Amino acid sequence: MTQTLKEGTLLWKPPSAFQQQTSITKYMNWLKDRKQLEFRDYRELWEWSVRGIEDFWESVWEYYDIQSTTPYHSVLSDRNMPGAKWFDGAKLNYAEHVFRHVGLNEPAIIAESELRPQETLTWQTLYEQVAAFAAALKETGVKSGDRVVAYMPNIPETTIAFLACASIGATWSSCSPDFGSPTVIDRFKQIEPSVLVAVDGYRYGGKDFDRLDTVKEIQDAIPTLEKTVLLPYLNSDPNLSTLRNATRWDDFVSGHEKAPLVFEHVPFDHPLWVLFSSGTTGLPKPIVQGQGGILLEHLKLNGLQSDLKPGERFFWFTTTGWMMWNVLVGGLLTGSTILLYDGNPGYPNLERLWKFAQDTKMTVFGTSASYLLSCRNNGLRPKEKYNLEHLKSIGSTGSPLPPEGFDWVYQHVKKDMWLVSTSGGTDLCTAFVTGSPLLPVHAGEIQCRALGADVQAYDEQGRSLTNEVGELIITKPMPSMPIFFWNDENNERYYNSYFHMYPGVWRHGDWIKITERGSCQIYGRSDSTINRGGIRMGTSEIYSAVESIEEIDDSLVIDLSNEKGRDLMPLFVVLKEGVTLDDSLKKRIKQRIRENCSPRHVPSVIYEIAEVPRTLNGKKLEVPIKKILMGIPVDQAANKGALANPESLSFFSQLAERQPFS
Repeated sequence: MTQTLKEGTLLWKPPSAFQQQTSITKYMNWLKDRKQLEFRDYRELWEWSVRGIEDFWESVWEYYDIQSTTPYHSVLSDRNMPGAKWFDGAKLNYAEHVFRHVGLNEPAIIAESELRPQETLTWQTLYEQVAAFAAALKETGVKSGDRVVAYMPNIPETTIAFLACASIGATWSSCSPDFGSPTVIDRFKQIEPSVLVAVDGYRYGGKDFDRLDTVKEIQDAIPTLEKTVLLPYLNSDPNLSTLRNATRWDDFVSGHEKAPLVFEHVPFDHPLWVLFSSGTTGLPKPIVQGQGGILLEHLKLNGLQSDLKPGERFFWFTTTGWMMWNVLVGGLLTGSTILLYDGNPGYPNLERLWKFAQDTKMTVFGTSASYLLSCRNNGLRPKEKYNLEHLKSIGSTGSPLPPEGFDWVYQHVKKDMWLVSTSGGTDLCTAFVTGSPLLPVHAGEIQCRALGADVQAYDEQGRSLTNEVGELIITKPMPSMPIFFWNDENNERYYNSYFHMYPGVWRHGDWIKITERGSCQIYGRSDSTINRGGIRMGTSEIYSAVESIEEIDDSLVIDLSNEKGRDLMPLFVVLKEGVTLDDSLKKRIKQRIRENCSPRHVPSVIYEIAEVPRTLNGKKLEVPIKKILMGIPVDQAANKGALANPESLSFFSQLAERQPFS
């Protein structure tokens, strides 16, 4: 195995010919010709984009020729956060901008799964199927503003259903079918949907998982559901007799095959979708993002930052429960072909996605840091086995990619290629520290801050830091920031989620270091939300699952998976008297989390403890325990005087000494 590179080592510089062909260079030339604005490099362009955010976002609107049936009164009413209102007066439609590319010769979607062989949807086929589904929704009574939810895998039908919703102004939300019913219900019930789109089951890792009982549980728990559209995916003829008001997909769209696709023009901040991101307490946060804000942000992210354009083939390994699915679908806005894969990326072995890259002539390969590190640790050498000549870039997110991950990519995937480590959040459905094809790649570093994203590192007093780790904050509004949280009276939860620490400034909850040259490094969550493979889940959801087991009195879960690329999440349990933590109980704990939460949040290791450390008011001590496990001395990590049981810390400090987690 190649020795670990030193952090910051230069690995790749974009050739001049490569830079000249990029979308961002063409955009900069457009700025020079149309706006008389000239920038020497990306750094100057970024500084302009955050200094004059109104001018920048208006230029994105003009450059991508955004179509609005009514003019906007102003680009930004004011810069106050929360509450900034963008492009007030404009009326548009997200899906209409997708289908500006319907005449392209390139395919719109190429998809493959463990259940289906590779299939291709042309732009025309996609258009027709979206039109049929939209017409069926309208016949059912769905109108602008109504909610449609999906319990669907990453297959073409999910994209079709979403685009149909967007076209008529309905609001979309989705969960992956590997989520257990309590997790799904906690999300969907909050937004009172009228239609559920679901599969009967799925295949993962060669194993079949029937989901009809789960669909029934979802139906029973959400009384607002008036119609369920079931797609036979696992079985060709599933039994729908136990479901109420359910119809098969083909029957639902029957008779609408020739329907025209009509676009409902909605206000810029009309809800496009609801994404869910968990806090450490309470129900998952229902984050509402607007049609116009996402349209602009995803054109900027996918077009200018990721260099997507017609002819590109854009892949990201994701489920429909992660914001990267939404970003992937947003690739259609640029005229790119999006590549979908549903299944286990490690089945039948870790080479599965590299073969998919070869077979689809993939140009952009998006994945997680943990997948790249798994490939490295298992000694894979994709370039020796697969033809990756079309591959232009690899994107990595979900957790920080350490230098050894960078090294493996350049040694064993492709030497002359752009590696993009990136980080963002469900909260804005974008990456705000990411890549640029104009910049070099350094080991262990994210290339830059995204255009229009005034990202800074703050200390506790709100002072900006350089070359030091601080809180990741955003000082100025961005169009894709939430327009509100669903059922959040007076925006209290929204405010407390991001603006409580630094009033008027967005605090994201990550540790970040910004170097003098503008590159970035992410050091994991500064709060205690569990982030596994890019999918966040509140600790309260894990506790609810674990503590529903009769033998368990209490529990504590700590996410260490973002530190130096490691994938580690220990669970600590307090057992009832006389109970032993044997293999059988461990198996049941993991199974309960798998079923009630998600397979991604199954703990790496389970320890028995005498008691969970708590504050005087009973709050579990998550962040201080994380610090202790990472090697920070107890006296620095926790205030013992504020604890109800300070003696409980000794177990964790001894564990950290015995088995370092840092």
